[in-house]
Amino acid sequence: MEAFTSSQVLSAFALTLFAGLATGLGALLTFLSRSTNTKFLSIGLGFSAGVMIYISFVEILTKSQDAFTHKYGSLMGESLGLFAFFSGILVTFIIDQLIPDNVNPHHALEFNEQHASNPSNQHTALSRAGAFTAIAIAIHNFPEGFATFVMALEDINSGIAVAFAIAIHNIPEGLAIALPIYYATRKRKKAFTLAFASGLTEPIGALLGYMLLTPLMGELTLGITFGMVAGIMVYISFDELLPTARRYGNDHTVIVGLVLGMFVMALSLILFQL
Repeated sequence: MEAFTSSQVLSAFALTLFAGLATGLGALLTFLSRSTNTKFLSIGLGFSAGVMIYISFVEILTKSQDAFTHKYGSLMGESLGLFAFFSGILVTFIIDQLIPDNVNPHHALEFNEQHASNPSNQHTALSRAGAFTAIAIAIHNFPEGFATFVMALEDINSGIAVAFAIAIHNIPEGLAIALPIYYATRKRKKAFTLAFASGLTEPIGALLGYMLLTPLMGELTLGITFGMVAGIMVYISFDELLPTARRYGNDHTVIVGLVLGMFVMALSLILFQL
């Protein structure tokens, strides 16, 4: 397989950095406005899920099976691609289970909103909740950074779409970190810094993934990587994005965003081939 150029690596890394630092945007929303257009955010999260689900099944999983097929034949190639896909789901699930529910990024915003809206809670408890959420999200962002980087490295156009989808869903994670810390301390800088820093683990995950994969890059490695990336993205979509989108809006806002995301992703894949 042909080696990646420095330009490809830098572009993929820049996209991963952009996606990760969207947590900082979520933190800024905590300070700039007391009222957020939650329906718009719900549609945005549904859109993000639609992009990730569609591209995972239509593009990334297919690439995994193609890579395996070139090496092992049709039946074995498709089977190994599916095995890698479900392995990606399993790995993400295990990471999820290692993080306590009250600081898990999949549940943290709801937890923190409940505490922030209750003035009887101690400020120290709020601050600790925000700090632990930042740590949990930092851990959680490693596979996301890896998925974004690998996709952008192989196909920059698809990578851009994935990076934007990840960035959209990182916004409420930034809120989950900044909200309790800001309510507890009223220190914008501290709240923003923790949210911003947690997003840096995505490019770190990308860098570690690249360092591990580069010496082994080939059809087999690509098959495993793409299959697992597809599984990671599908898990994130169903376990995190869609439930969060539903909490911010309703069934209609979620499905509008979901279908719109799938449509835009499908259209972009066609246009990129012209």
